[in-house]
Amino acid sequence: MNDGKTCNPTHPGEVIKDEIEYRGITQRELASAINVAYSQLNEMLNSKRALTTEMALLIATALDIDAEPLLELQMRYDMASARRDSSFSKKIESIRKIAAVL
Repeated sequence: MNDGKTCNPTHPGEVIKDEIEYRGITQRELASAINVAYSQLNEMLNSKRALTTEMALLIATALDIDAEPLLELQMRYDMASARRDSSFSKKIESIRKIAAVL
């Protein structure tokens, strides 16, 4: 079973970017349609910003798709990123040691 440490989950922005390209929609058109700054949308589509619940709902409404799978992708991406963070991993190990004696 994959523990999430070795996989590289897809950021939801990549999926959304593919979808709007397939539909022939520009990022600027989508940003305008959902009334968000182009830079905010562009950063999310390029995996530089997390997909928020609000943004997922806006995009899902504009594209007539389900927001939940997009948010699940974001959660998996965030979990994998946290697991790859060495300082966070050390913090987790420290907590495990404390919890083992409780």
